[in-house]
Amino acid sequence: MERGPRWGFAVVSGRSMTPLLAPGDRLLVSYRRPARPGAVVVARLADGTVAVKRAAQRRTTRTGQAGWWLLSDNPDEGVDSRHRGVVPDDQVLAVVTARIWPRPRRLRAAVPD
Repeated sequence: MERGPRWGFAVVSGRSMTPLLAPGDRLLVSYRRPARPGAVVVARLADGTVAVKRAAQRRTTRTGQAGWWLLSDNPDEGVDSRHRGVVPDDQVLAVVTARIWPRPRRLRAAVPD
């Protein structure tokens, strides 16, 4: 069984996760670590956009699939589950583990406000 890569990289392109993450930040992501409430994740939204968001809570899609309610840390910027709905589990692509540039910092799950 081929599992694919364990680690990868992502680049932040918008301001929806400020002040934690800013445009241009480089991130280390885990493709195998499961998402949990408060984690920062990379996900494909319903419109096909790939975005960095916070996994707020488990929810069910309208079709009954298990998924995540994803939110922006900066609610005045970007699109999240308030606009696109629940993101199915198979569309949560990776969990962000660290910002590697600039100002390297490990990211831990935090309960959103």
